[in-house]
Amino acid sequence: MSTPVQKSVPLTCSGHTRPVVHLEFSELQDDGTYSLLSSCKDGNPMLRDWLGDWVGTFLGHKGAVWCSKLSGGEASLAVTASADFSAKVWDTFTGSCLHTFPHNHIVRSAAINARGTRILTGGHEKKLRLFDLSRPDAEPDYLLIDGEKGTAHDGTIKSVVWHRHLDGSTGPTATATGAGAGAGAATATSNGRGTRGNGAAGASEDSVVVSAGEDRTVRWWDTRTLRKTHELKFDDPITSMERSYGSLGEILTVTSGKKVLFIDAASRTPLQTHTLPITPSSVSLHPTLGDRFVAGATEDGWVRVYDFATGQERELHKGHHGPVHCVSYSPDGELAASGSEDGTIRLWQTWPSKRYGLWT
Repeated sequence: MSTPVQKSVPLTCSGHTRPVVHLEFSELQDDGTYSLLSSCKDGNPMLRDWLGDWVGTFLGHKGAVWCSKLSGGEASLAVTASADFSAKVWDTFTGSCLHTFPHNHIVRSAAINARGTRILTGGHEKKLRLFDLSRPDAEPDYLLIDGEKGTAHDGTIKSVVWHRHLDGSTGPTATATGAGAGAGAATATSNGRGTRGNGAAGASEDSVVVSAGEDRTVRWWDTRTLRKTHELKFDDPITSMERSYGSLGEILTVTSGKKVLFIDAASRTPLQTHTLPITPSSVSLHPTLGDRFVAGATEDGWVRVYDFATGQERELHKGHHGPVHCVSYSPDGELAASGSEDGTIRLWQTWPSKRYGLWT
């Protein structure tokens, strides 16, 4: 095995004042650009352009923002999940808060469907709520286990994602280790945004969502029946879950202990499993090649790139001054972003094709 090569100096995106805990890229636009949305314990999610430059800050939360997600297409909407017991929906072009959805405890994760018509929330209440944005004041629907009203997981819900390309099939319960090895209350600041191209929403189907909980379980849900359709159980606590769609199809990337599992979303079976020498905090699969994945770790604050087929380390990036909580590839796969305890976001080149900032 060859020694990993230290790559070029990353671009550093400053502005947050506390640890960055989640990163979300928009879809690739027709003009080749995209946006990056960051969540932070300072309670101020930030939107950046494809160059890493600040676009605007969504102001209104009273506590840490644990997760932020963008709608499909032009990413005109964003949903944020916060420790202030609320989820908010934002207009990403004006920075205004469109709706506030109160909860009874910390909201750890949220997702918005590609068309921007519904959101899903989960957190410390162990409940999955489904809100219709055309009726924001209506009571939400609850996704229930085996038809029983109550919780969706036996522990805090850490992550929720919305499927977009499922074939509608369902399968039996499996074990992961055995398979495949208040609008208007907020204020906002923004420096404006130029018009972006009309990217495809890619939402032929949005009737299936997936949740991951501290009960070491990933569950699939049918939003039409509000019932669980499938689940995977893990041996270790789940630390992250990402949905991606690229050369390998629709993939769920799940980290559990030191394991990384790449799960085919349609068949609900792991395609690849690797046990890493580190305990990953977050993992992102390369969207266009599918031949590598980037991982963050809380042990040493380094960012590593691994080979998808072999699990061998290919690159090692040093630069953060604290644990790395989140990583994500850009939709064109040309860079990886990492968010850290040090309050910064760093952008790492996948290959030397981008020419701006320090990369000129």
